[in-house]
Amino acid sequence: MSRLVVISNRVSAPRNRGEGATGGLAMALSAALREHNGVWFGWSGQTAETYTGKVTIEEVAGVTVATIDLESQDVDEYYNGYANSVLWPLFHYRPDLTDFERLFSEGYERANLRFAEAIGPLLRDDDVIWVHDYHLIPLGRELRRSGHMNRIGFFLHIPWPPSRLLTTLPGHQDLVDAMLYYDLLGFQTEDHLTAFEEYIEQEADGELLNRRRARAAGQEARLGAFPIGLDTQDFQEAAKGPNAIAAYERAKASLAGRQMIVGVDRLDYSKGLEERFIAYEQFLNDNPALHEEVFMLQIAIPSREQVKAYQEIRARLEGISGNINGAFSTIDWVPLRYVNREYRRDELAGVYRAARVGLITPLRDGMNLVAKEYVAAQDPEDPGVLILSQFAGAASQMHEALIVNPYNREELADAIRQALEMPLDERIERWTALMEGVLRDDVEAWRDAFVEALTRTSRKGFIEKARERIAGFGRGLGSSPPA
Repeated sequence: MSRLVVISNRVSAPRNRGEGATGGLAMALSAALREHNGVWFGWSGQTAETYTGKVTIEEVAGVTVATIDLESQDVDEYYNGYANSVLWPLFHYRPDLTDFERLFSEGYERANLRFAEAIGPLLRDDDVIWVHDYHLIPLGRELRRSGHMNRIGFFLHIPWPPSRLLTTLPGHQDLVDAMLYYDLLGFQTEDHLTAFEEYIEQEADGELLNRRRARAAGQEARLGAFPIGLDTQDFQEAAKGPNAIAAYERAKASLAGRQMIVGVDRLDYSKGLEERFIAYEQFLNDNPALHEEVFMLQIAIPSREQVKAYQEIRARLEGISGNINGAFSTIDWVPLRYVNREYRRDELAGVYRAARVGLITPLRDGMNLVAKEYVAAQDPEDPGVLILSQFAGAASQMHEALIVNPYNREELADAIRQALEMPLDERIERWTALMEGVLRDDVEAWRDAFVEALTRTSRKGFIEKARERIAGFGRGLGSSPPA
């Protein structure tokens, strides 16, 4: 049986169930790696004064983990630079926040080359390789250049932008061309997949073939939509554990007879937190009779604190939350509790269960598993109501949520009131349908669908074409492939 080799920017093999950073994705991939005697490779998260290429191999929770250290220049240019200051904002429809510099693209290419060179000696000819996310788009091409003709798949966890946005990126043609060196390209939703297909036809002078394939510049890849799911069973087990129960009891005690609205997000401009706060303020203005009957808890987990845009959004949110509390608070009621820290997943499960409303309103999101976690944590006899942005990938699956436009503060304010006043029978009906989907389309179903599709692919006659192109292809995101 072929080994499965997972490659991602960071390795997230689970160490302790329930901890914040190691959620359902890590659990599902780790299970598959154990089953296939596989390897998980990525950056260690550590920096070295000089890059050595040394690979550290260890066993973590039964998973073989291989990591490398990067030097600080790589982290600045590849991770903070091109990945998170260029691709992340652009792919989340914020070209105004992109900070393109040539050094960033050079660092991105260099880091991907280093990943390829480091993992290369560990690969076997029959390994099935699964590369994850926007940090590593060129990695498949680098592996091909090194002579690896394994089945290699790529999954994009974030949205794929429309062509009119992607074409603002210098070297966009080369970025997309690099993707076609993979055998299988996976996207979260049909919308993201369609946007990629439109680029192939409109900008790459390519063509779409039957059986969901794309061809351009002599390369061909299969395409598919694979919506990621929740590790539902494990999450529900964690939600019954002592940490979850303690968090639930503490949250319930803090209600003081009031209803709680909860939002849990990484601190990021794509999550719509500013718009959410403003809509909540609109709700307070529109519903004075509900003052002191409800409060909102927003947990915003700090991230990428070295990136300027993240420093700025944190400052703005602190200002908005202060203004709301200053305008509406009473002696014994604070309408908005705004918290900047990370919690364990099992603790969050207890908080979700205590909340009457889950408010998940990103401006753009690949999927958003918090929405599914909120549903999975609910009491079946007295479930809360999910309010979900139409721009979250999860909205394509979770139709029974209250679907809203996060840019429309009046609509969102009305949805908050509707959720708070929703009768029990309707809450149960909506939750039951949502829970069926969460159980059916879980993370294992996602993983198995992608791996099965990848193992069915082969490069056939395109291997020789790939070798021909590799021989004459210049490096760099600003270069153009030969005609």
